[in-house]
Amino acid sequence: MDSNNNKIEKVVELLRSSKHTVVFTGAGVSVESGIPPFRGAGGLWERYDPEEVASIYGFKRNPKAFWEFAKELLVKTKAEPNKAHYAIAELEKMGIVKAVITQNIDMLHQKAGSSRVLELHGSMEYVDCLDCHTAYKWEEIEKKIEKEIPRCESCGSYYLKPRVVFFGEALPSDVLSEAMDEARKCDVFMVVGSSLVVYPAAHLPFIAKENEAKLIIINYDPTDRDELFDVVIHGKAGDILLKIVEKLKHV
Repeated sequence: MDSNNNKIEKVVELLRSSKHTVVFTGAGVSVESGIPPFRGAGGLWERYDPEEVASIYGFKRNPKAFWEFAKELLVKTKAEPNKAHYAIAELEKMGIVKAVITQNIDMLHQKAGSSRVLELHGSMEYVDCLDCHTAYKWEEIEKKIEKEIPRCESCGSYYLKPRVVFFGEALPSDVLSEAMDEARKCDVFMVVGSSLVVYPAAHLPFIAKENEAKLIIINYDPTDRDELFDVVIHGKAGDILLKIVEKLKHV
């Protein structure tokens, strides 16, 4: 723990002198909100076939399989922002964090108060009928899937697709371009809760490093990319980020 305390002090120093910090988050930041991880022991991919429930091809074959998966991922958990989400939002309020880039689709950063969130994989905020193009807000769909597989009220279709990026689909080019621009111009790039295995998103820290940014990673487990970073902290993101915020406030 002492070594983590020293590393937290180093992060505080980097953030205190930073003019433009960018935070990049993955599934690990939402695990502390009760949302299960996708990979690793106990991950969703142990129980679900991603080709069936999270690819565009699987969705077109059987949209009901996706909605059964979404029910467990987003409805049963009743997820709320955790200490990590709130700490990141606080760092934005303090003027340190200029943007949050996330691979998550759960909208918890916005719920915690972050105002500039670049969602690389989209989000569940809107759901579109692929047959008649009727659009729904997530709140309308959420009420339905607690009881049944949702259908379009206009045409009866089960092909209701959230505005998320499935496997087999390209990332939204405008969001990816903006995220790459943030990686180029930041002076500190902080990864929270990502194993950095999904590309092209995982390339962003490399872009930041090429442009001489300092790199920080806070993740529960070691990653294959740890050697790339200037500060590596393993542990619970919420606890670590909260300590960082508290130290920044008490100069």
